[in-house]
Amino acid sequence: MEKKPYHHLPDGTFRNPEGSPEPDPNVKWSFKIFNREKKKLNMKVPKEHVIEKEKVLTNLKKFQEDDYVVWIGHATFLIKLGKTTIITDPVFSKNAGPLIFGPKRFTEPALKLNEIPKTDIFLLTHNHYDHQDMMTIRRFPFKNSKVLLPLKLGKYFTRNGYSDVNEMDWYDKIVINKNLKITFLPAVHWSKRSLTDTNKTLWGNFLIEYKDRKLLFGCDTGVGNIYKDIGNKYGPIDLTFINIGAYNFYPIMPYKDKSVYHTNPEEALEIAQNLKSKKVIGMHWGTFVLSLEPIMEPPVRFKANAERYGFKKEDAIIYKIGEFGSLKKLLNYN
Repeated sequence: MEKKPYHHLPDGTFRNPEGSPEPDPNVKWSFKIFNREKKKLNMKVPKEHVIEKEKVLTNLKKFQEDDYVVWIGHATFLIKLGKTTIITDPVFSKNAGPLIFGPKRFTEPALKLNEIPKTDIFLLTHNHYDHQDMMTIRRFPFKNSKVLLPLKLGKYFTRNGYSDVNEMDWYDKIVINKNLKITFLPAVHWSKRSLTDTNKTLWGNFLIEYKDRKLLFGCDTGVGNIYKDIGNKYGPIDLTFINIGAYNFYPIMPYKDKSVYHTNPEEALEIAQNLKSKKVIGMHWGTFVLSLEPIMEPPVRFKANAERYGFKKEDAIIYKIGEFGSLKKLLNYN
């Protein structure tokens, strides 16, 4: 019998890379405490956090011949590389949960689903409701996009009319064209959509190699030894996208600003440093209330601590929802 990789368990479920932190088994989740504490949050979104729709649509035309990255919100980005447009973890629903349940969106997506440009590649990192949005998957206008996703998640796409669905295990690589290849890499996270499917599907990060540049699009992740390994094997990374929100569950959890499965802003910078990243974009904040830190705290802490982890302040990048960036300027290529 061929020996299974460490992250494949005998019962068909998956686990995090060897040496990853483990959650405290004594901690019990409490919706009562969470909802009580959530009411204390200031939900006023600064106007400057969101680009006006008219400008977003104008920039969509302005940048249509260029390589760009635009933040739609949460973990949803459009990344254009040559003639290939990638969308990441697209969530366009008003809430992150089944039907009408789950956290409500407090900032609108930068574009509506029917306003996005034609996409060629659909990346999905894992099955949590704020990443795998079935309304978006069902209504997605470009079902001939090449879908890259973790093991055991293909059925959600094949049953909804997608024709090119590719399940990937960690370290699997798919060559898109002569300039573009994508590798699926480990993350420190978990999966669950119902009461009975914990860790039955895989999760992970995507390494996007374009010409001689490398972008790493992060799944939700906590810290782990695996990032030094990835940095040594695949680094340096030119641009890392990483979660900087959803880290404070105190007083449900015993420690403030600490989560096994979501990095706080300082931990995100540490992972980027381990990946030998040149620049890092903070995502997974400013869209849904998934935790109890103030809604606008993550970008402030991310910027304030950049230099402690070897980054210039301007290389710890915070986008407004709807903001476009030229990848040629970000990554310094022609």
